[in-house]
Amino acid sequence: MSDVTAVENLVKKHQDLKKEIAKVIVGQEEVIEQILLSIYTGGHSLLIGVPGLAKTLMVNTIAQTLGLDFKRIQFTPDLMPSDILGSEVLDQNRNFKFIMGPVFGNIILADEINRTPPKTQAALLEAMQERAVTIAGKQYKLNRPYFVLATQNPIEQEGTYPLPEAQLDRFMFAIELKYPSIEEEVQVVKSTTSDNEIQINTLFNADEIIEVQHLIRRIPVPDNVVDYAVRLVNRTRPNQDGASDYVNNYIDWGAGPRASQNLVLAAKAHAAINGKFSPDIEDVKAVALGILRHRILKNYKAEAEGITEDKIIGELL
Repeated sequence: MSDVTAVENLVKKHQDLKKEIAKVIVGQEEVIEQILLSIYTGGHSLLIGVPGLAKTLMVNTIAQTLGLDFKRIQFTPDLMPSDILGSEVLDQNRNFKFIMGPVFGNIILADEINRTPPKTQAALLEAMQERAVTIAGKQYKLNRPYFVLATQNPIEQEGTYPLPEAQLDRFMFAIELKYPSIEEEVQVVKSTTSDNEIQINTLFNADEIIEVQHLIRRIPVPDNVVDYAVRLVNRTRPNQDGASDYVNNYIDWGAGPRASQNLVLAAKAHAAINGKFSPDIEDVKAVALGILRHRILKNYKAEAEGITEDKIIGELL
C-alpha cells in the first residue's frame, strides 16, 4: 500500500474511531483528538482535570476501539516501584519467577501521578522513556505500542508530589479536561441512568497502530514548517537573543528541544488525520497549546497578574 492510500485510509478510520468513542463519551472532542494524536505518534499524555469527568472511562473506551490491552494504576503515597513494575517471587520449586506488574500493557492510565513519591514516579517515567523495565538486573521489554496517560488533579495539592519539569517534559501533550456544557451533561445523565448496553467495535489492532506510527514519521515536512516550530519554541526562552519583553517579564524557564521535536511530529499527525500529505504552519499552531503549556515555567509576576500559560502561548503564536 502506498503512503498516499495509507493516509486516506487513516482519515476514514480516524473518523470512524471518533464516532465509536462518541457512543460512550459525550463531547470532549478536542481531548479525544489530542489523545489519539499522541497514540498515532508514539508519545504520552498528561491529562489535567478535576475528578469525576470520566477520564478512566474515556481511556478505557479508546483502548477498546483500538484493540489494545488497558491497565489502570491508582497512585497513592504508599505505592512502591515494585507495585507497578512487578517483582521476583519464589515459586514452589524454590526458583525465582518474575510476576509482571500493571505497567505491562499497551495503554496505561496512571491515575493521580502526583499523589505518589518521586521514587515511584521515576519508575513509571523510566518505563515510558525506555519502553523497558529493569528488575534485579534483568531488562524486560514492554509491549508495543506503549502509551501512558497520566492524570493530575489540579485542586488538591496538599500532600502531593508535583512532577518536576524534567519529568513533565517527557509527556508529549498536557491536555486540559474541562466541565461539559449543560447540553452535554444532560446527554451524559440520560445515557448513564438508563439500562441500555452500548456495544463498542474494535477498529484497529496493535500491529496497525505501529504501522500508523511509522507512516506518520514518513510524512515529509517542509523546511519552513520545521523552522517555524523551532523558532516558536525558541521564543518561549527568556533572556535569549531576540527574546521579547513579554517573555522576559513573565517566563522563568522556556521549552527545550523536545518541544520542537514533538511540535513537528504532532503537526504531521494533525495533517494526516485531516487528509493532508504534508503539514503546514497551521498544523503546528493547532497542536502548540497542548505541547507547550507544561513546558514553560511562569514566574511570580505572571502568577500575581493572573496570566496563564495558554495566554502566554497565544501571544507567541
